[in-house]
Amino acid sequence: MKVAVEGCAHGELEKIYETIQSIENEEGFKVDLLLCCGDFQATRNLEDLQTMAVPQKYLDMCTFYKYYSGELVAPILTIFIGGNHEASNYLQELPYGGWVAPNIYYLGYAGVVKVNGVRIAGLSGIYKGHDYLRGRFEYAPYTDATRTSVYHVRQLEVFRLKQLSGETDIFMSHDWPRGIYNYGNKSQLARFKPHFRDEMDRGQLGSRPCEDLLKMLKPKYWFAAHLHCKFAAVVPHDEVDDLETDARNCEEEDLKQKGVGESKDENITKFLALDKCLPKRRFLQLLDIETSQFSEGEIRMEYDLEWLTILYLTNHLTNVKASKYYLPGPQNAASTERYNFTPTVDEMEHVRNKFAADLEVPKNFTRTVEAYNPSEDNNGHVPQPKAQINPQSQQFCDALGIDDPVSLALIIGGHELNYSATLNESTDTEFNDSATSLQTEHSSLNMSGSTGDALSPRQISPFKRKSSMGLNLPKPIAEVEGVESELEVKNSDEIHIDNISGDETEKVLPLGVETTNEVDGETNVLSAKPPIKKFKRRNQSVYMNEDKEVEE
Repeated sequence: MKVAVEGCAHGELEKIYETIQSIENEEGFKVDLLLCCGDFQATRNLEDLQTMAVPQKYLDMCTFYKYYSGELVAPILTIFIGGNHEASNYLQELPYGGWVAPNIYYLGYAGVVKVNGVRIAGLSGIYKGHDYLRGRFEYAPYTDATRTSVYHVRQLEVFRLKQLSGETDIFMSHDWPRGIYNYGNKSQLARFKPHFRDEMDRGQLGSRPCEDLLKMLKPKYWFAAHLHCKFAAVVPHDEVDDLETDARNCEEEDLKQKGVGESKDENITKFLALDKCLPKRRFLQLLDIETSQFSEGEIRMEYDLEWLTILYLTNHLTNVKASKYYLPGPQNAASTERYNFTPTVDEMEHVRNKFAADLEVPKNFTRTVEAYNPSEDNNGHVPQPKAQINPQSQQFCDALGIDDPVSLALIIGGHELNYSATLNESTDTEFNDSATSLQTEHSSLNMSGSTGDALSPRQISPFKRKSSMGLNLPKPIAEVEGVESELEVKNSDEIHIDNISGDETEKVLPLGVETTNEVDGETNVLSAKPPIKKFKRRNQSVYMNEDKEVEE
């Protein structure tokens, strides 16, 4: 399966697709999947634009609205994560992922899907220590502080990703994992980005949670963006403890003598960060991913059953307050509360039955706001939009039996829930039919945009449900012991960075895009009482005191 990977998209979808099409025409193959590593800028209209945390002069509609309105249709299945330049109000409507336009899928705050059997996981946003331990309390319209804090990574998403077992083929993040520069050409990176040198010397360049996930999940590929340069690295992983090393070496020697396993891949992660979409910048990479579940021209995207089960089992840990709180862990020796949420077979089967054994991601995109119209007079003052509840999130939460964080935040904030009204359906008939059928199946949900209708038990109040806000952690259903191809690029005349495969060339087409600056701001910490019990954590300091990190 041919996969294209994009660094920071910065709203230039039309140019990215044109670049891929040019490569396809020249090389004679078809790209099956596009992965975008953040700063996607899914702005549907001028109201969405006001929720982006960038200087006024960089508020540019770019081209996403054409794909949202149906004027254009994405020619390739596109999966993306969020960065720090986003229409945060729109992405917050889809906390567990969903279609932002036909054929364009957002993974949510964190998410895992399978595309033709290839397991793809992702974490949206960037890491800031002062927000990491807080809940998802933000909602539109934002203050200057919450417009920035809304895209900061939170501990719950990282905690959930750490529950994954089995192989992860691809992991996507906007941030780089901290310390990744030690596994690539560090000196060349320092020459290209001199201001990185001091952070690298102090061991502060990159995200600490991403570093933890890299060591724990050990994905085959890790793609990132954010720092606006191309950088490749190969990270080796030790599969066994030191006490088992001698035994493993003896076993491997026996296998070699028998001619078994000589072609087996090393236990490594191939890391690649890419630039933003600009002329003569290395923002796109092509690679082949082997999968037995692929026939040319056929793409099937499914939910990952283990991830669905983790969301279901950890729903009670959802927190929507601004105060810091702590998640359960093995360090609480006296506690009998569950901290390992890696699902059992029975738990996964229970969740599978909720979806009637059909895990294919439904193509249920519907437009809920009017798209930008460049022919209209847009010179007046444009306010931020109010938070809305997206029909896709309603359907997903209703099917799985979990809470929508935005709904909870609005309720706790004393606001009525604003349900999105469905406008004209997408021009993509496949998405049309699926959306219509799903709306019929879920007719009990409120799709009207009215705020006065009766709410489901999950929507009434998180404090009236025993498991809603982490007040009580459930006992495990079953006892669980313990916790826990090469890249191809086609090119011309650019400087060659020692890359993952060592034989890569790359192709970049000239594009006319202006540079964007990034900004950050401090957030106000409220004094609200944490909604769950506090757990003492020995490594608490690891995730604190990161306020001086610089956003790109």
